[in-house]
Order: sequence, then C-alpha cells, then structure tokens
Amino acid sequence: MAKNIDVMITAFRDGFQSAYGARVFTEDFMPAVEATRDAGIRHFEAGGGARYQSLYFYTNEDAFDMMDTFREKAGPDANLQTLARGINVVALDSQPRDIIDLHAKLFKKHGITTIRNFDALNDVNNLIDSGRSITAHGLDHEICITMMALPPGSSGAHTAEFYAQKLDDILAAEIPFTSICFKDASGTAFPSTIHQTIKAARKRLPENTRISFHTHDTAGTGVACYLAAIQAGVDQIDLSMAPCSGGTSQPDVASMWHAMRGSSYSLDLDIEKIMVAEEVFKDCMSDYFMPPEAKAVEPLIPWSPMPGGALTANTQMMRDNGIMDRYPEVIAAMGEVVRLGGFGTSVTPVSQFYFQQAFNNVMFGKWEKFAEGYGKMVLGYFGKTPVAPDPEIVKLASEKMGLEPTTQSPLEMDEANPKKGVEAAKAILEDEGLPTTEENIFITAACGAKGITFLKGEATTNVRKIDKNAEPDSVSDNATAQAAAATKSASPQPLTVTIDGESFSIELKDHQAVIDGKSYAVSVTEGTDSTASNTNSETSTASDSNAEASTLTAPMPGAVFDILKQPGQAVTEGETVLVLEAMKMEMAISAPATGTVAEILVTKGAQITSGQALATIKS
Repeated sequence: MAKNIDVMITAFRDGFQSAYGARVFTEDFMPAVEATRDAGIRHFEAGGGARYQSLYFYTNEDAFDMMDTFREKAGPDANLQTLARGINVVALDSQPRDIIDLHAKLFKKHGITTIRNFDALNDVNNLIDSGRSITAHGLDHEICITMMALPPGSSGAHTAEFYAQKLDDILAAEIPFTSICFKDASGTAFPSTIHQTIKAARKRLPENTRISFHTHDTAGTGVACYLAAIQAGVDQIDLSMAPCSGGTSQPDVASMWHAMRGSSYSLDLDIEKIMVAEEVFKDCMSDYFMPPEAKAVEPLIPWSPMPGGALTANTQMMRDNGIMDRYPEVIAAMGEVVRLGGFGTSVTPVSQFYFQQAFNNVMFGKWEKFAEGYGKMVLGYFGKTPVAPDPEIVKLASEKMGLEPTTQSPLEMDEANPKKGVEAAKAILEDEGLPTTEENIFITAACGAKGITFLKGEATTNVRKIDKNAEPDSVSDNATAQAAAATKSASPQPLTVTIDGESFSIELKDHQAVIDGKSYAVSVTEGTDSTASNTNSETSTASDSNAEASTLTAPMPGAVFDILKQPGQAVTEGETVLVLEAMKMEMAISAPATGTVAEILVTKGAQITSGQALATIKS
C-alpha cells in the first residue's frame, strides 16, 4: 500500500505573496477557501508572513478580521497555520518579549492552530522566546530551519552538515515544538542536500516527530526537491493551487499528484475534487493582474537566490516606481551581496535586505549606500550570521552608517529600547486618540506609522486588478497609473545647451536645469543655434542667478513618506527635510547646507520621479 503524504495548501498565503505581492482582498478569495474545504482539505496556510502587514499597507483591511473570516469559512476542524519570523514575529524589525508574546496570544484568539516559526539567520537564540510563547498560548509550534543553496563558487554554510548542526542546537536549547519544517523560500536547495538533511534529521529527532518540507518552483526544480524529501522520510509537503502555483510559488497539487503516480507514495487528497476547487479559485482571481515573472522559471535564481514571495513583491514595487527596466541588473547584483553578507538565508526579512542592497549598488554605485537592514545585519544587530560577513563590507557599513559592530543579543537590545514594546505602542495610540486594545497595540508595533494610518481610517488601497472596460492587457492600479503619469509629465527632457562656449547635456524640468548636480534657472527662447540638439531648434541659456538657493532632488523614484520641515523653517546642514519611501526603504533627504526652507514642492504621499525637485533651501 502506498504511503500517504500530507499536504498543506499554501495558495491563500504564500501563493498570494508569490504571485500577487500579497495584495488580495479577503472577500475575493473566500469562495475558493470554501471550495477547497469542500474538496476535503483541512490544512491551510491562512496568514502571517507578508500577508499580515500587506493587509494594512495595501488592501486597507484588518488582518485579524481576515483570520476570523478564514476560520469561519474553513470550518472548526481545520488546521489554520501562519508564518512567523522568530523575534520579528510578523514585522520586518525585531520585537521585545511582550510583543512576541502578544503575537501568539492574538493569533490564538483569532482562530489560528499552528505557527511555523523561523529565523532567517538560523540563529537559534532568536527562536527560543517565540517558541515558548507559541506553546504557552496553546498553539502548535512548527519550528523551522531555513535552507537555500549558496551561489555557485561559494562555500561555508547551507550544507546537510550545517542544517544538522542547527537541529542539534535547537534540541540543545530545549525549545518546545510539535513539528519541524525545513523551509527553502528561494527554491535553490538541490535534491541531494534536501535528501541528506532530512535523513540526518530523522536520526536525531524523537520517533514519530512530524517533519515538513517547503520549497518554491522558481528555479524549476520544485517537484524534484519534493520527491527527494519524500524519499528521505518527510510527513508533509506544501503545495499550491492554480492560478497561484508553479513559478515563484509552490508546485501545483495536480503537478505533484501526477509526479507521484505509480510510486510507493500518494497524496492524501481527492484530486478530482481539488481540480473543481481550482476552477473556483481561478474564477475568484480572474480580475487580478498576474505579473509575468510570477509564473516563469528563472534559471538565474541559483546565482541570485531571490525567494518567490519577495520576487514579485519587489517587481511590483519597481513597477510602481517606474524602474522595472533595472530589475535584471538588480538580480545580477544579488549574488555578490549574498556572498559578502554572511550567508543569512534568502527569506524575509533577509531576502529583502539582499534585494535592497543590490538595488542600492545598481542605483547609487557599488557599496556607496547601505540599505539599513543589510548594513545592520552585517554589523550583528539581528543576531549571528551563519559565517562572518566580509570584513571590508563590515568596515564600510560601519563607516557609512555611523554604527559600530555588535555581538549583543537583538532581543536584549529591544528589551532596553523605550521606543519598543507594549507600553510604547500604547503611548502612541493614546497620543493619536485611538483605543488601546491589544489588537491595536500589536498593529502599531508590527506596522509602525502605516498601522496608525490604517487605524485612523486614512489608509488607501493599492491592489492590481484588471480593468475589463479598458484596452486589453491594461491594468487598473492607482499607484502605477500615478507613477506613469508623473513620469510622462515630469520626466527630465534631454537637451544639449551651450554655456560660455561649452556644451552640456542637461536635465530640464519645471523651469530648472540640473547640471553636474547644480540647479539653474532656465529661460527658453526661439532661435536657430545649431548647437542646440532638441528637435524644436530651441536654445536654452542657463544663469547662476539662483546660486544661493539649493534644490533638493529625489535620488530615485518613490513616494513622499513624510515632510519634516515647512517653508520658513530653519535647517542645519545634514538635517532631514523630507523622507521618501521606495522598495520598502525610507530615505532621508537632508539639507546640503544651513539655511531656510524656501519651498516644499511636493505633498505627503505623492509619487515622485528620479531627479524631481522636492524642496529649495536658501542659505
């Protein structure tokens, strides 16, 4: 008789994150949850990970309400599972113990059965407190070891022996858990390593310990990796459903079922009923824009291990900011960033650190600007990386960020930080005149200023759905439309001008020209000077009449996150005037000299383009 392999359906969490950047309205997919329940599925991934913050950031929904609805539709006997990131829980930053405990308490309250819990650095110290809280609140704790393959030519971690040692560390720390998962978010771990790892785990774990394996099909090897895991003795694998399957997501249930036909293993499900549920799911998602890279196999992924769940989230943000053409360069730059950063596993939040640093290296010059997360990681602020980061990179990060390397526990740093924790979140809510419920406290701690914006009823939506009344293949997306309009109306126009007999290529916009970083007033008059290369035969002359005024320009496309100074206010050199947000990074725009703010040329929340004037400072 064939051995049954259990399945968790990931379509409604990891599938959404991998295919749609986690931006899906709750009411749209609940009919598919009901259909999958009716097909006999009782184990669902139902939230957590990026599908916690994304509801507040993009869909203007409450994640706790979503979990309540999921429980109602899936039924009382369903095993609803969420994803947590150790001491980060479902935030991108680490949290103190009271917030870690509140996470477990609230997820239990709102219908969750199991929490899969990982640390991207595989630093076991970051799993101890979260594991204890999850267990204490009556949830099943599925502890996790994160996997990937190192870029070809690299060595030092992420071998079967490395994972065995991490399991030994977990057992030695006596962290309570009910099952263990080996999680490969990038889909780059290869079958032989997976097989050896699970074989070694079986020898170390108590008899009948449940082992799960998770991978993505981004590199095209998902089914082969699952077969290797099954043959090594796993009890459960994670599978998705069309349209959120394959490519950046997990292999489809039907694909895996077919691959196992005629073998000594089978999936514990009714495939015909599952196929009916898939049709319902496809109908539910028919209005959503599916980025083409979500369904593609990318052979370069082993060289630049980008998780499926992060890949589309980042490409969606690059589309928002009108810079999708730079994506191949960023992916190509990731390999070096991974090799020099200490080999943290490419899974949230470390995958985002890798991408952000590769992005900065492409946009601003190699190692000229450190992404905050990447810099803090190599400096030790999130725990111990699997191997020591490159010393030169550590030195550069320290110098450019003004931070010293540390070996202090991130949890203890958070415990000592008065700006973190329950009381700090409660104080923020009180200042905003908002109720200090436990849910609101956790939303504030996990989502920061955007959580407050949601709680105040000021959040907007940013979900890509197809406009069926528009031209074929067009997409209705406010942020993308705004970015495209801004690019069309405000993009610098290339001109060649002559100043004092010397020719310059300049950017012309809003009656100003930027030449070698300096801003000039520009007048344009009709003429026939052959030195002007614009098609209208116009000659532009630049004067230095505004030499005492400095213009702050955007270093890249993004959105205005905050405006800290207003016209008439004094600023000192280096003081922050505005804060931009792009690619989940906040960028301070600082005064280049001491003076007075003359103009603020943008509004909070506005989409801006690279080189756009943001403010002027008079010295």
